[in-house]
Amino acid sequence: MQEFCLKSSYYTTDLSFIASEGEQKEDENDHFLRFIQRQSGAELDEAVHRINKEVSNAVDCTECGNCCSSLMINVKAEEIGPLAEHLKEPESKVLEMYVEESLAGNYFINAIPCHFLKEKKCTVYSRRFSECRDFPHLHKSGFKERLLGTLLHYGRCPIIYNVVEQVKIETGFLITEGL
Repeated sequence: MQEFCLKSSYYTTDLSFIASEGEQKEDENDHFLRFIQRQSGAELDEAVHRINKEVSNAVDCTECGNCCSSLMINVKAEEIGPLAEHLKEPESKVLEMYVEESLAGNYFINAIPCHFLKEKKCTVYSRRFSECRDFPHLHKSGFKERLLGTLLHYGRCPIIYNVVEQVKIETGFLITEGL
């Protein structure tokens, strides 16, 4: 298992281990979701932001790329032009080759893994989509309200896994719930 230490905390980036933990801890995470609903949102956000900064600085996403290889990536309409410019292709060709439009008018990358992922690195990094820049969204306020969505990626993303595990410790969840 790949682990590293930062400020006396150990983080794992081993995707097989994280995926296994995601399956094994489904019940625990359901309890955690209910536990978090009783916590102060502002205090929780403060803790999550601090922990996320530490974990994000320690985890190199370019050594993982699991989000890009396993998630549907949404694209804003205004991001298609800059991508086409970056690729030196007409927007119509970019739409034809890489982006699909839903019946509701939403856009998304038309392949999983993402066309632009090569050797765990984004080949359009300077023009990557806002959803890619923001993932895993742990820097945003409202963790309490978004936790269900976050837990959907618990077994997929080393940052989410490690942040959630640290939050379980800091909130006293593991002691309170007897887990």
